[in-house]
Formats: sequence, C-alpha cells, structure tokens
Amino acid sequence: MRQRPTSILCITALLLATCPALADKACKGKSTSVPYRGSYYKNGEIHVNPYGSAEGKPLTTGHHDFKPSWSQTGDMLVFFRRTKNDPNVLNWKTAIHVINVDGTGLHALSDGTHTDFNQTWTRDGKNTPIWNRKHPDRVSFYVMASKVGAKPGQEVALTDKRFNTWAYTCLKDGRILVSSNNPDYGYGYYLMTPSAKGKPKYERIECDLIAKGRLARVSVSPSETKVCFEFQPGFKRQVQGRILYVADFDVKKRAITNAKPFANAERKPIWFAYPRWSKDEAVIVYHAGRKLFLYRLADGSTTKVSTDDTADYRYPHMEGVPK
Repeated sequence: MRQRPTSILCITALLLATCPALADKACKGKSTSVPYRGSYYKNGEIHVNPYGSAEGKPLTTGHHDFKPSWSQTGDMLVFFRRTKNDPNVLNWKTAIHVINVDGTGLHALSDGTHTDFNQTWTRDGKNTPIWNRKHPDRVSFYVMASKVGAKPGQEVALTDKRFNTWAYTCLKDGRILVSSNNPDYGYGYYLMTPSAKGKPKYERIECDLIAKGRLARVSVSPSETKVCFEFQPGFKRQVQGRILYVADFDVKKRAITNAKPFANAERKPIWFAYPRWSKDEAVIVYHAGRKLFLYRLADGSTTKVSTDDTADYRYPHMEGVPK
C-alpha cells in the first residue's frame, strides 16, 4: 500500500507569518466575556483564565512554554518547555512538564535532551501524560507515556520506534487516536490500544476526507460522539490556510462522518489551528492569526475572546478537557 506523506509536526507554524487583522475579518468576532475557563499560551507564557477576560499573573515565566493540556480529573496541566531553540522546529529540544493550575507542583517528566512534542492526558481516569518523541536519527515520531510525579528517564515508549506514530487525543477506554505509517496496515488514522506486553493494537478509522488531504490536531469530544480537527486539502504540507471542521464520530464503527467546516472555509492564508472542545460540547475554542475565538455549535456564531491585540495567543484548551 502506498504511504501518504506523514503529518509530522504542525508546530512548524510557529515559524510562519500570521495576519491578525485578516483573522478578525474572517471570524467576524467581537471581544466579550464568556463563562468558559481554559489554559493557553500568550507570548511564550502559560495562562489559566476565563476566556474573554484580561490576563492576570501567568503560571510560567522566564521560559518558552507551549501547548498546555488540561487533565480530565484534577486541576493539572501538561506542557512542553523549549530548552534549545533552532530555526528548524524539528531540531528543538524540549522538556515535558506538569504543573497544577494554581501554579504549584511544577516538575519535569523528560530531561530536555529530546524533541518531545504535543503532550496530552489519557481520559481513562488515570491522568497519564502522553506525548510524541522524535526519533534521534530521522524525522519520525513514537508515543511516550509517564506518570504524574515521575522523574525524567522513567518515561516509557508505547509504540515502535521503527515507524512513525503520532498521538492526537485519547478515549475513555484507554485507546489513543493516532496517525501511523504502520508497516502491517499502511498509512492511516487508527485507534491504538497500548499493550504492556506485545504489540499495540491498531484499528483503522474511516473518513472520506482522508483520501483528499490531511487531518491534523484531531480532538474527540467528551461524549466521544464528535470530533473537531484541522483539514489540509491535498498532501503537500501547508499549515496556513487550513480549514477547521467538526464531524460526527462513531467509536464502535470507528467512523468520522458528516464533516462540516466551521472556520476558514475560504482557506484564507492564516494560521487557523488547535480546535478544542468545551466540557459541555457547546463551543469549540481555537486560535487564528494570534488571537483566540469561540465557535458556538448551536447557532454557528464566532466570538473573539482574546483581549490583548498586541499579544501572540496560541494553543487554547478548555478546563477539564484534554486535547
């Protein structure tokens, strides 16, 4: 089976120009206060804040900290800290960290000598941090896991280093939604069941859009009946101009259906990214052009909820909902 190009790292968009004014026009939103709280990046610092209100003191300062994800149970965030910068994002070195949302309990889970990206939590009640680690010798990733309170070096690999597997989000039964170049099944999107002994189990997900382009930053809703994601038409990598979609998700059939665009259907050359669910599944938060927006599923309206137009906002998440 011919392998399609692997979606390696959407974080390369950090190096691409953004257009805040155009994003405002595209979303047609106004700043206002809304009753949702979440975590997000602002100018390299992690904030926990009600969306639509001005920021207070950040949780982290003095570093470049990225992509906080909120645990499903307990008030914890997992994020990565950049320890070595490079013009090529794939050459960054990073360290996975956990911190409580009140700013206490900061500790590292990896030692900062690896390229560790896009961390999240399991949804099985165990609050297990997982992330993607770059192979030391080539552009390929495998999935890692650790425990809250663990020390660097105690993390374990959940997938085979010999082929690329990229974790997006988790299900309550312990399965992980991944894309993979699995040599036994070919390239595709799968629900992967980790195994302490033997090989993980890979179950293919069906979606009509997969034949037309790349799905990225996939997030399953809390009820596991819907997904939201970025979609890039075609297979030539281009982060800016992606479309944000919401779709139905059938866990038993492993099928994504009824996909509908809700942001940037016009494919404006802006970085639209990181759609994430609220706990009540009424809204999806995302970033576009260095600003944050909420999309309401009930009426299709969009509201800008970042308040400082001079700042760089990215990677929003909702309280109690891992990515």
